[in-house]
Parts: sequence; structure tokens; C-alpha cells
Amino acid sequence: MAGIIDTIKLAGTLVLALPAALAGLEFLLIRGETAVGVVLIGLAIGLVLVQQRLTLPSDVPAAVAKRMIGTVRKDPDDADDR
Repeated sequence: MAGIIDTIKLAGTLVLALPAALAGLEFLLIRGETAVGVVLIGLAIGLVLVQQRLTLPSDVPAAVAKRMIGTVRKDPDDADDR
């Protein structure tokens, strides 16, 4: 589940990606310049994908903590069975 920080990051990325995508659609559909339109749409899609998949050095401690919670924490049911 995405947190509020991830949502804000996505909104910031979309602020940059949507104008490029709309310009690409205009070039593609209205002006008839296929190459420029496809490049702009591709850049907009790539920008969003990179933002979603890229792990920054500042994100590493949070990712490690998420993985460690499942291995360190034991369920109360497991402790009662022993």
C-alpha cells in the first residue's frame, strides 16, 4: 500500500509528465508530426516508470526496515504453541 509520501512523489512527477504527454498528443494527432509526438509521450511514460521503480539511497533504510519487520517480529500464536 502506498503511503502519503509516495502519493506526493507521484503527483510531483505527474506535474512534469502530463504536459509532455499532452504536447506529444498534440504533435501526434493535430500537427501530424509523428516522431516528435511519440518521443514526448515516451518520455512522459518513462518519467513515471523511473519514478516508480528507481530506488534512491535515501529509500534503502525504509526498504530494509520493511523486510526486517517480517523476520524479526514473531506472531503471538507461534509463541503460544511452544
